[in-house]
Parts: sequence; C-alpha cells; structure tokens
Amino acid sequence: MALDTLHQRFERLAPHILTYGPPDDLPRPAILLFHGCGGIAENLLIYCQMAARAGIRAYIIDSFAPRGWSRKHASNWVCKGLKLRGYERSGDVLAALYGVSQRPEIDRSRLMLAGWSHGAWAIMDLMTQKLDKPGDARLSDPAASWLDGVTGLFLVYPYINIMARSVTRPWAHKPKTMAVLTLKDHLASYRHSLKLVRSLRKQGVAVETLTFNATHAFDEEGIDKTRIMAYDQAALASTLEAFQDFMAETLKS
Repeated sequence: MALDTLHQRFERLAPHILTYGPPDDLPRPAILLFHGCGGIAENLLIYCQMAARAGIRAYIIDSFAPRGWSRKHASNWVCKGLKLRGYERSGDVLAALYGVSQRPEIDRSRLMLAGWSHGAWAIMDLMTQKLDKPGDARLSDPAASWLDGVTGLFLVYPYINIMARSVTRPWAHKPKTMAVLTLKDHLASYRHSLKLVRSLRKQGVAVETLTFNATHAFDEEGIDKTRIMAYDQAALASTLEAFQDFMAETLKS
C-alpha cells in the first residue's frame, strides 16, 4: 500500500478536526489534542474550553472518522492493538502539525501536543523517529521541521507498554513533557511508567509527572460502567490545573 504524503494525510484529517478558540483571526498559540482508543469523549472538550478561555486555539484531531471507523470498531480493533498502533498513528500527529501550523491564525512557534492513552502513545512514538526518510511515521515525506514549534507535550495516562516504541528506542525530539500517571492503570503499571520517565530524563528530556491514586481514563465521566475504570472528579480538577499551568509555561510569548 502506497504511503500518504503529509498533505494527503492532512486532507483526510481536516474535515473531521474540531476547532475551539477565540473568534478572531489573530495568530495565536495552539494545542493539538489526540484522543484515546475509544475515540473522542466529552472530557476532551473540557480541556479545549480551558485553552480557549486562555486565548489559545485548540484542535481535536479525530483519527477514526477519516478512516470510516465507528467507536465500536475502534474498541474492538484499536484498543486491542490489532489496528493503528502508536507508530502508525504518529503520522496523524505529524500531518496535523503540518496542516494546522500553516493556518494564518496560528503562531507556529508556540505549539503544544496533548494526548490521552493511545493518543499519547502516538505522540511518544513520533518522538522516537528522526523523520528523515520515507516510511517514518508511515508517511512518504516526513520532515522533522514540522516539530520545530512544538514547545510541550501533555500526556494523560499514556500507553506505556510492550508495543510502545519509547520503551526500547530513545527520543529524537525532546520537548518539555508533563506525564499524568495513575497508580491503578490496568494498561501500564506505575512502576513501568516511572522506569520510562527515568530513562527519558537520562536522555535529556525535561519530564515532570503528576500521579493520582486513580484508574486509566479517570477524567472521563461515565467510564465507571466498564467496572475496571472509575471517574475521579478530584483528579480531573487537579489535572486541569496542571494543564492550565503547563499551557502558560510552554506557550508563553
């Protein structure tokens, strides 16, 4: 199967991007948000609204609708690691940066990536690639220059397990990073996550962590129906506070 160019991939993603921010055309900093394997949930809107109130543009990048996948399909295939693993989806991250950063209402020198679970996996896998040859990020024309304006990564209960490239490969790109970890994450043990954090710090990545005695997807109201995950309003409030502080720090002019 032929690889997409950056432009082709962005053209597929663009019609499904959800946009939030001040109603003007001034060049402003931007955050690109990448959902978990269950698709776009209401929790992402809370973060977008916070960004908009701070004068920052926010874009939720849907990786499933452009591929014609329902949430049920994604749950059965993506959540089980059978389709669209982090390395494959990393092309969506780079293509979204390519397309969004060229918009006149964006200050391309002040960009932040935020990912939840599978979305964080995709972002982290992108960081492991030099992006200097066809095939990197599953694109025919990847270029590391599209990461030049990325000043921060905000990763919420990131998938850090056997299939994640960060476990075995160093990061080629090293933006300041905030990782929100949980003690009851059934997809990645806390001990394993801390081991990776220590490894990244040794590589020179400025990583901060925020830890809660909570489960995976703690910020998604209604997640309790799964029985293995639980909504935690207090943890969400603290995460939003950290998100606000991280935005202010990494996107300042």
